[in-house]
Amino acid sequence: MKVLWICNTMLPIVASELDEPESNKEGWLSGLCDTILAKHNENNIELHVAFPVRKELAGMSGTVAVEPELQAGGTLNDHNLRTLFYHTFYEDVIHAETTDEGLEARMRNIIEEVNPDLIHCFGTEYAHTYAAAKCAKDRKRLIIGMQGLCSVIANAYMANLPVGLSKSFTFRDVVKLDTLKLQQKKYVMRGIRERAAVKLAGNIIGRTAFDRYYAKQWNAKAGYYTLNETLRSCFYEGEWNPENAEAHTIFVSQGDYPLRGLHYLLIAAGRLKDHYPDIRIRVGGNTITSYDNVKDRIKLSTYGKYLRRLIADHRLTGRVEFTGMLTAEEMKREYLRAGLFICCSSNENSPNSLGEAMILGVPCIAANVGGVPSIFTDKVDGISYKGYKENDSSVDLDYVVNNLAEAICNMWDNPEKLPEYSKNARKHAMKTHDRARNYEKLMDIYSFVVETNSQ
Repeated sequence: MKVLWICNTMLPIVASELDEPESNKEGWLSGLCDTILAKHNENNIELHVAFPVRKELAGMSGTVAVEPELQAGGTLNDHNLRTLFYHTFYEDVIHAETTDEGLEARMRNIIEEVNPDLIHCFGTEYAHTYAAAKCAKDRKRLIIGMQGLCSVIANAYMANLPVGLSKSFTFRDVVKLDTLKLQQKKYVMRGIRERAAVKLAGNIIGRTAFDRYYAKQWNAKAGYYTLNETLRSCFYEGEWNPENAEAHTIFVSQGDYPLRGLHYLLIAAGRLKDHYPDIRIRVGGNTITSYDNVKDRIKLSTYGKYLRRLIADHRLTGRVEFTGMLTAEEMKREYLRAGLFICCSSNENSPNSLGEAMILGVPCIAANVGGVPSIFTDKVDGISYKGYKENDSSVDLDYVVNNLAEAICNMWDNPEKLPEYSKNARKHAMKTHDRARNYEKLMDIYSFVVETNSQ
């Protein structure tokens, strides 16, 4: 079976081959790719991967020899090396709300070159999914994987921010045409294209009750299949140990735009710092609050400026640290050193960071928004709190912050519960992100879609 994946980012193994920087985005794709290639003798799949690149690399096709993960005692030789086929196209992913001229033609060329038995688009956030859907020769053999749901997330993008903040802007925002209002508008525009792509698909893959609801709303005729995600390989090894963790250090995986809800956590931490004098927050991803020199000040965004104000107003200076971009192994070390992981987003489908923390057994707190309840059970895997709720004026900033602060207190004031939460979360995530089970389910989906739509 010849399968064409259309992805939002270059797989690390291809990046290494092309001597390009590796992206940490959607790292679970690497885990799934490894499994498919390692089990090539069973599935007989020829895997092609297409992804956006800068203009200089566009239009390339090539192969990478992959060394699959070997079982204990296994040996590597020419017979178990696997070939991954890759295809590149240009797309301005920085301005993902736009559609580049020539994108549809390039997607058509890739599809004609590969002539796949099945096309699987991972995500609906970018224009290439809609372009591929329009170019697919047989849409009954087109699968679209639901990920972020831009259409819905747009409504929560600036949840509980101060009223005047949406009208504010910095020098950086003006130059980049990237004010908070424009950021939200970009999600709205991407959402329009997202719904159009889903309407064209013969098949949809999702993983939560949240995305299933919208999939059926947008395309009731498409087949819907539930498939959980496979995490990056390193997260299946190792386990959180309270003796090696910093008791009152909180880790959040991202905080560089409002949807991730870092403002909730900063305000909550400000209210709790007298009760927990050693409270610390470590934030993965881009550092957006730097103000050390002229360049930093020029690059400061409105949201970064707001976070700086919260840090100062709540006397958190020296207690909040942005780590910068992290590799998978570096992320793992952050989880294991933390006393608590928090997912405080105003809306999410199924955050992989929560799955990574759970599978390592890190004590977790998560807002009960979007698809989170499908992967995280309150009072079993950790503590879930009532987060932002669209069109409910009673769910204001104080309401959410108070719920988050209460959840943190419940976690830290009852340390005897931490081992139970850790054990349960790890067990749940091991099932949700079971590589063998998810691989088998995906193969079943692929076989069913191809066989039932054979000419």
